[in-house]
Amino acid sequence: MQRAAHTALYDWSQIVGPATIRQCLKCKAPARQSSRAYGVIPAPRDTDEREMLHRILRVDHAGEYGANRIYAGQMAVLGRSRTGPLIQEMWDQEKKHLEKFNEILAENRVRPTALLPLWNIAGFVLGASTALLGKEGAMACTVAVEESISEHYNSQIRALMEKDPERYTELLQIIKEFRDDEMDHHDTGLEHDAETLPGYWLLKNAIQLGCKAAIYVSQRV
Repeated sequence: MQRAAHTALYDWSQIVGPATIRQCLKCKAPARQSSRAYGVIPAPRDTDEREMLHRILRVDHAGEYGANRIYAGQMAVLGRSRTGPLIQEMWDQEKKHLEKFNEILAENRVRPTALLPLWNIAGFVLGASTALLGKEGAMACTVAVEESISEHYNSQIRALMEKDPERYTELLQIIKEFRDDEMDHHDTGLEHDAETLPGYWLLKNAIQLGCKAAIYVSQRV
């Protein structure tokens, strides 16, 4: 009986053909995939949710854009120093963050903040001017900026978790991953003598005050 069944299966496969069998197996693949029909963010249920998600994406994109410009300014000054490879490594991660948010904004038709030209100049100037203070100045700037970005990401995570963690799973995953990268940069700055800079706390507080102002306006403009 087993031999007969095997012969019947063999004959059927020869009639249908291997290509057809493979195609049928592929047809079953969607059943194993997530039932979600959207990407990183869901289609907004109403105007309030749409505005909330657009604010989140807009300010996160602006933050990553500004961070990229800060590292560009630091590399312009310290790129050929012994600290250059370290700064480049952190900058490369920020480039990936920005690339991801560029992609998300395009997919969801979210306009970036109108202040990008300002953050372009301000970020570069901040990075270059603190790098002129030496390695410690660049690291102090990194600590201040990355701490501010991490805190902001944490506030977004809390807000999304309170609303509907299942609905925002993909967005939460991205924000958490980027938050962890920013905290690594923060810790790297501390490990490389940021706190030894004269006037460290004054500089840090001034930079973080500017970051808070940038976050506030980038959400709205």
